[in-house]
Amino acid sequence: MKRIYVGNLDYGVTENSVKELFSKYGKVESVALIKDNGTGRFRGFCFINMDDEDSKMAIEKLNKTKFAGRIIDVMPANMKKRRKKKSEE
Repeated sequence: MKRIYVGNLDYGVTENSVKELFSKYGKVESVALIKDNGTGRFRGFCFINMDDEDSKMAIEKLNKTKFAGRIIDVMPANMKKRRKKKSEE
């Protein structure tokens, strides 16, 4: 399973519209639209889980393409450890 980062998304996209786009390249296990903790508003990026081979094809075909009126960034997600919030330090 590979996690994909998708950035520069239009604020009006839905999980279903993103899933539909990526499903052209294989089975999409999950789509997580990232929302602001304080306001609950969509932040313009998401993470997608797909099989390794399918994710490679999706990244290759969709990076720097137009979706919902914007040029999207599609790349492997950086699996760094989460940084501690200042309040947790």
